[in-house]
Amino acid sequence: MNSVARIPCTIVTGFLGSGKTTLIRHVLANTGGRRLAVIVNEFGDVGIDGEILKGCGDENCSEENIVELANGCLCCTVADEFVPALDEILAAEPPVDHIVIETSGLALPKPLVQAFHWPAIKNRVTVDGVVAVVDGAALADGQVSADIEALSAQRAADDALDHDDPIEEVFEDQIACADLIVLNKRDLLDTDGLQRAMKTVTDALPRGIGVVTVSEGKVDATALLGLGIGAEDDIENRMTHHDSEEDHDHDDFDTFVVPIAEVADPADIAKRIADLAEAHDILRVKGFAAVTGKPMRLLIQAVGPRVTHYFDRPWDQAEDRQGKVVVIGLKGLDREAVARSLAGHEALAG
Repeated sequence: MNSVARIPCTIVTGFLGSGKTTLIRHVLANTGGRRLAVIVNEFGDVGIDGEILKGCGDENCSEENIVELANGCLCCTVADEFVPALDEILAAEPPVDHIVIETSGLALPKPLVQAFHWPAIKNRVTVDGVVAVVDGAALADGQVSADIEALSAQRAADDALDHDDPIEEVFEDQIACADLIVLNKRDLLDTDGLQRAMKTVTDALPRGIGVVTVSEGKVDATALLGLGIGAEDDIENRMTHHDSEEDHDHDDFDTFVVPIAEVADPADIAKRIADLAEAHDILRVKGFAAVTGKPMRLLIQAVGPRVTHYFDRPWDQAEDRQGKVVVIGLKGLDREAVARSLAGHEALAG
């Protein structure tokens, strides 16, 4: 098979809560006639992002074309997870025109790009481009994520201190490997905030890369798909903190799923999540719930105390109206207290 016949793949990376899933959901609803497939990489056995994307209902990306990988970080398990997923997608009929890969918020994209040189992959697919989604509102506040304390500007000028911060390193490594930066949450920024966010991004860029600003992940699909970069052939220009390491871990993070009983008022579950983020080291909450008397599923997404929710699709008749959310936080998070509070069984424990 020659290079012309290779299927283009867009890798969408970005830190926790940056808006990757929202952006991909928008792309799926505006495919421009392309037949798409999506590989969703969850961190841990959670299965939330895939469920959210399957709610799009676009005929050009059927539920069968959304493949979930839920056994760890894709950048760590390329051989075990990624190759079989590609085999499944490439065997689909009718054939897909483009593959979108959503990495987990903790993933390093470079090892995944390097995997496109593998004999089982290189003649069948190519990296059309790596897209890094960043949280503009958090960057304007001096943080790489909305719920992480801003790094002190007076920190000692020792590079090792920066490297010891895994959150900062993940952000920088995702930027370093990108071909396009999507600065999301533009609607939450005034002019000064946008300038601060843009400066943080441009200061981190190791090379000339385009930056687009969007609100609610609404990027033009034609701008995202069809970059034609062939990133696997430009891997040497994507220098990251982890280039000299054989592997890495995510011991600083904890991820678990909490079942959510039917709620009477969406505002109630939103407040519980916001209060939890204030009381615990929670980075991200996302999932869905059933609302009493409502035929639609309530989609919930939170970055720190900032919670959004909306009805995304009707519950299927065959579905159990059981809500669930995935909670991602720093290591040492009190799982039991968080689960009880989310379920409304007790007052928050600080």
